[in-house]
Amino acid sequence: MSEDAFQALTALVAAGDVVVLSGAGLSTESGIPDYRGPSGAARRHTPMTYQAFTRDPEARRRYWARSHLGWRTIAGAVPNDGHRAVARLQRAGLLGGVITQNVDGLHTAAGASGVIELHGRLDEVTCLDCGNATGREELHRRLDEANPGFDAAVAHVNPDGDVDLPDEAVSGFRTVDCAVCGAGMLKPDVVFFGETVPAARVADCFALVERARALLVLGSSLTVMSGRRFVLRAAKHGIPVGIVNQGATRGDGYAALRLDAPLGATLTAVAARLAAPAPAPV
Repeated sequence: MSEDAFQALTALVAAGDVVVLSGAGLSTESGIPDYRGPSGAARRHTPMTYQAFTRDPEARRRYWARSHLGWRTIAGAVPNDGHRAVARLQRAGLLGGVITQNVDGLHTAAGASGVIELHGRLDEVTCLDCGNATGREELHRRLDEANPGFDAAVAHVNPDGDVDLPDEAVSGFRTVDCAVCGAGMLKPDVVFFGETVPAARVADCFALVERARALLVLGSSLTVMSGRRFVLRAAKHGIPVGIVNQGATRGDGYAALRLDAPLGATLTAVAARLAAPAPAPV
């Protein structure tokens, strides 16, 4: 990263009213790999689709077996320097809002407030029949009880919280139904591929972007329209777009500023220039 590029990024943020759009690349330093960046480029994992999850009991069983093991990594992940820097910049009054494509909850854990979690949160579970919402830890306990001794070697965890396992490793895994209505199908409160982000949530994001002075994309390849549409909306309204990501993105052609650099170190340096230090823990 050149000094000129860093100065341009700092100037973009210093002017304030910046809306952050973050993707999986921001969480890689917390041990959660992404799909298309440096940590994920070699993998061929196919994410679960809403249609397969709801219509195919076998696909649903594979998902819960893999996600049950992957949850250990997600639940143990902590915010990294990038998340903490975003929270510092928000506390300094420089950010107009934070939109994240991630489902790990790490922005909030780092101290950011009012985060719009575009694709939901993996630590919450919803019954598709009665609508009851529960915490993921409770489901994890119930799945442990239903599958004593279930374990498998985990090579890596995917951004959506599941792991790659051969079919034979999950052949005996037992799923559980809703503990409230007794038979409802449980689903993590995240937006699967093939599922629609709630319209009101999308509208809130568009409104946030349209009020912004600048849009700053952090750690997203912008490959899917779910995130890229906000870059397109910013460009349509003449709102400058800055992108910090390791690797090319599908929004590069709309960017007034483009940095290929590590997120943690880069954002920490920006925050050090512009924001007061984080308060010491009590």
